[in-house]
Amino acid sequence: MADPTTVPGPVHRPEAMGLTGLRERLRPYRVLLASRARAQMQYRTSFVTDVLGTLGAGLAEFAEVWVIFHNVDVLGGLDFPAALLVFALSNLAFALADMVVGHLDQLPTYIRAGQVDAFYVRPLPLLAQLVTSDLSLRRVGRMSVAVVALVVALTTADVSWSWATVALLVLTVVSGTAIFSALFTAAGGLQFFLVDGSEFTNAFTYGGSYAAQQSQQVFPNLLRIFWMFVVPTAFVAYVPAVAILHLPGDPFVPTWLAWCTPLAAVFAWALAALCWRIGTRHYEGAGG
Repeated sequence: MADPTTVPGPVHRPEAMGLTGLRERLRPYRVLLASRARAQMQYRTSFVTDVLGTLGAGLAEFAEVWVIFHNVDVLGGLDFPAALLVFALSNLAFALADMVVGHLDQLPTYIRAGQVDAFYVRPLPLLAQLVTSDLSLRRVGRMSVAVVALVVALTTADVSWSWATVALLVLTVVSGTAIFSALFTAAGGLQFFLVDGSEFTNAFTYGGSYAAQQSQQVFPNLLRIFWMFVVPTAFVAYVPAVAILHLPGDPFVPTWLAWCTPLAAVFAWALAALCWRIGTRHYEGAGG
């Protein structure tokens, strides 16, 4: 029988303990990312120059869209507001992914310098260390172009606003960022085999970004199938934009597939995880 004079101790709820444990596990990554951000902000002139450079790159890509639709009214079933929506969604997702994991394309440099070996001896997952090894804040320049283009596209296009439309927009940005992040991760995993094959993997990362900005109807059938069901960049912007604007779209793809963008992201990450696992198992050290 319990002693009635015993003062009961504090009750520890499992969910509270789980949240605390999660915060503790994430703390090293938060510290690393904060240090990277402070380091970039330390040299403000260099940081502003980098931001202006990415801003110029975003404006140049927007200029390409504007020049095309200055000469034609419709291309691939899209008029200018619809094409601008596709451009904005794809660029926003790519800029977010590039800011967080885009530096994985520098993995060959890390391998040759022996930095990957140093990551292996730390008690943290290799991919998490590589992701937090840099934070490209300069990408906010390109991101700002995408945000402005998105606002302009949504205000000029014929959008039937509803809670479903808002949910689809949010789902598209999150899933599109996840898809591009998966492409960068898969490219990083392949670098353990290729070492100097960054140009090959860029065909899928930066090439996928360019393909995501286009109407899928401008591609031949084989490329349309490739960008839809192999490297699913069509789900980043084109398929959701067609559904949001209630356009006929690609005959290969019904508009309800716009709600399947999370499944496309899961598929992309499954391929990325496979490439990363095979690559890290193949790696045997820098040899130094």
